[in-house]
Amino acid sequence: MSVSIAIRVAGPDDALAVERVLDDSYPALMAGAYDAALLARALPRITRANPALLRAGTYYLAEAGSDPVGCGGWSVERPGTAVVEPGIGHVRHFATAAAWAGRGVGRAARCEAAARAAGLGVFECYASLNGEAFYAALGFDRIGPVTVPMGPGLGFPSIHMRRRIPERDPA
Repeated sequence: MSVSIAIRVAGPDDALAVERVLDDSYPALMAGAYDAALLARALPRITRANPALLRAGTYYLAEAGSDPVGCGGWSVERPGTAVVEPGIGHVRHFATAAAWAGRGVGRAARCEAAARAAGLGVFECYASLNGEAFYAALGFDRIGPVTVPMGPGLGFPSIHMRRRIPERDPA
């Protein structure tokens, strides 16, 4: 029997549910792609819900019944900055609970339709090393390696990727 996934806009009250997904996903799914010492320093930063994203109305929570199983969203600001480039949105803080990986949770997100409605034509992301194949399967092209700053002396190796947002949903 398949379990139905419901996706809804997340808000500030969903911070703990989002953190449950991040805490479950990132340590398990990133372990094969990153050095343990780097993860020990980075995980406390990347497994926290981003309050600005939760207030934006463009961040989503996927739930199976009452269990949070995925999260992610987008912003018009380039991550870590206030820079807005017309027509470009940035995929942000995506995660799928480890037991739900590969079951379509990330693909089910509503980001694309909402971004298109907001007038965006391109998505960019800084994919984790283990997430590059996921984004490539969604049609993102690799621009190249990038190190995402996470604080003094801490940079997180990632892959800068880009994808055109179709003018309408596929039929």
